[in-house]
Amino acid sequence: MLRENFNHGFRPAEWEAAKAEAREIMIRRAKVRGMIPYSDLVREITHVRMEPHDPRLFHFLGEIASEEDAAGRGMLTVVVVHKTGDMQPGPGFFELAQHLGRDTSDILQCWVDELKRVHKVWAPGGRS
Repeated sequence: MLRENFNHGFRPAEWEAAKAEAREIMIRRAKVRGMIPYSDLVREITHVRMEPHDPRLFHFLGEIASEEDAAGRGMLTVVVVHKTGDMQPGPGFFELAQHLGRDTSDILQCWVDELKRVHKVWAPGGRS
């Protein structure tokens, strides 16, 4: 979830480069109608280092989701999920989804709808 004036501790250029890198990683997954666990995503990002449960990661993903949604491509971070258990995005995703106007009364349905939206944009046959 996004927080105003969040101090993530990285230089702005590093933060933006990492966001671009993460965005490309997520797009690659969306193009094959796939998903990626938080732990795999952070391992693939080279411009900054964060752990899967790092509070900065939630803000980082929130920025990407908001920017992608504002561009009309949906919440790209829908493809980032827990590796075990429910294998869905974490609660911050759904908080942001609600903030962006999604119906989160049924989080499973919210997740499936957003996943379909993002896959439609990036998967073969969709627009890019």
